[in-house]
Amino acid sequence: MRRVVASEFVSLDGVMESPEKWHFPYFDDEMGETIGSAMSASDAMLMGRVLYEEWAAFWPNQDPEENPAAVHMDGVRKYVVSTTLEEPLEWNNSPFIRENVAEEITWLKRQTGGVISISGSASLIRSLLSEGLIDELRLMVHLVVVGSGKRLFEEGDRKALELVDSRTFSKGVVYLTYRPVSERDDNDRKEAP
Repeated sequence: MRRVVASEFVSLDGVMESPEKWHFPYFDDEMGETIGSAMSASDAMLMGRVLYEEWAAFWPNQDPEENPAAVHMDGVRKYVVSTTLEEPLEWNNSPFIRENVAEEITWLKRQTGGVISISGSASLIRSLLSEGLIDELRLMVHLVVVGSGKRLFEEGDRKALELVDSRTFSKGVVYLTYRPVSERDDNDRKEAP
């Protein structure tokens, strides 16, 4: 069974919006290798409309010799969850998921293949977490307080997570890997003496 893994850059105050404005001072080879390893394990992506539009305008225009990730980004299957985009999508390998999102992703997880990754797309991540469809949440927490912007989690969101791995990169970014805890497991924890 395939796994859905969400990976995000976040600030100390939980902001994930516009990482291009605050992420790059913390990027180094160590972080690049970690991101590259995660990309190579993934053969499909899930993304919402906004991320699709941003990346479809950027990645196909990249020179693969200057930016080797462009080959992966163009070739990987990109499932776009949107009710507002019109077909056909111009970016290579980009089918729609318009309805029955949970059922469609459950079906995808049952297929053979590698990891199904998500980057960006906060509302999609929140929705899939609430449906129990995210298997792992990987956060690269940057040593910056952004102050405002879209956060990964909104006020009122509640989901129990279990820390399964952590490490600190040389520039101080903390890489945290969580697995969602089922409601039953969360209740068992609360009741334990």
